[in-house]
Amino acid sequence: MDWSLKIRSSQIMFLKRALITFTMGPLALYLIYLGGWFYFLPITAVLLLAAHEYIHMMQRLNWQISSWVMMTAVLALLIVSQWAPFEYLAPVLVLSLLLALFRALRSYEKNPDGAALIEWMVMAGGIVLVGWLGSHFLLVRRVEYMAWQWTMLAMIATWIADSGAYLVGKFLAGSLIGKHKLSPHLSPNKTIEGYFGGIILGTAITVALGNYFELPLGGALILGLFASAVSPLGDLGISLIKREAGVKDSGVLFPGHGGALDRIDSLVWSVTIAYYLANVIS
Repeated sequence: MDWSLKIRSSQIMFLKRALITFTMGPLALYLIYLGGWFYFLPITAVLLLAAHEYIHMMQRLNWQISSWVMMTAVLALLIVSQWAPFEYLAPVLVLSLLLALFRALRSYEKNPDGAALIEWMVMAGGIVLVGWLGSHFLLVRRVEYMAWQWTMLAMIATWIADSGAYLVGKFLAGSLIGKHKLSPHLSPNKTIEGYFGGIILGTAITVALGNYFELPLGGALILGLFASAVSPLGDLGISLIKREAGVKDSGVLFPGHGGALDRIDSLVWSVTIAYYLANVIS
C-alpha cells in the first residue's frame, strides 16, 4: 500500500473531524448554556435519529423490531426527563419495556418460528441505551446545582478524551509505542497508548475547566477520570453492533464522524455519570 496515500487519507479524515468539532462543538455548548427548548429540541432530534439508526442496523441483522414502539418509548422518556420529576422516569421505562414485551408476544403468536425473543431483547436494549441513558442529557441540565456547568463539563471531558486518544494513537506515538491495539477486532485504530493518553489529557483538562467553572475539585476529578476511562467502552459497544450489522458508520449525519448514534455512544455514559455525581455532591 502507498504510505503517502495512507498518510494523506488520515490527514483528510483528521481535518474533517476537526472541522465538525470546531463548528458543532461551540454551538452545542451554547445550546447547553441556553437550556430550555433551545437544548431540548436538538437533543431530542439527535436521540430520535440515533434510535432510527439503531433500528436500521437491527433490521440489517433480520431482527424486525417495532419502529413505533421504540420511537414512542424514547420520545416519552425524553419528554418526562425534560418536564417531570425524576421519580416519574422509572415508571415510564417500565411501561416502555412492557410495551416491547407485548409487541414481542404478539409477534410470537403470529410466527412461532420467528425470533420474537431476540427481537424483544434487542428492542429493550435499544430503549435502555437510547431512551433511558439518553434521557440523562436532559436530566443533568436540570440539576439544581450549576446545571449547565456539569452538562458542559461532561461533554467536554468526553470530547477531550476522544481527541487525546486519537492524537496520541495517530500522531504522537513513535515507532516503538502506539502499536498495542486496544481492540483489534472491533476498532483496529484504537491503541492502549492512545487510551491512556486520552485518560490523562481528558482528566487534566476536565479538572482545569471544573476549577474555571467553580465546581468542586473532587467532583471534576472523578468526572474526568470516569468519563475518560468509560467513554471508549461506549464507542466499542456501538462498534460491536456495527460490525455485526456490517456497516462502517451508524449513519451519515456528520462527515468523518458517522451518524447520530456514533456521536452519542460515549456521551450517554458521561452525562449519566455527571448527573448522579452532581446530585451526590449537591
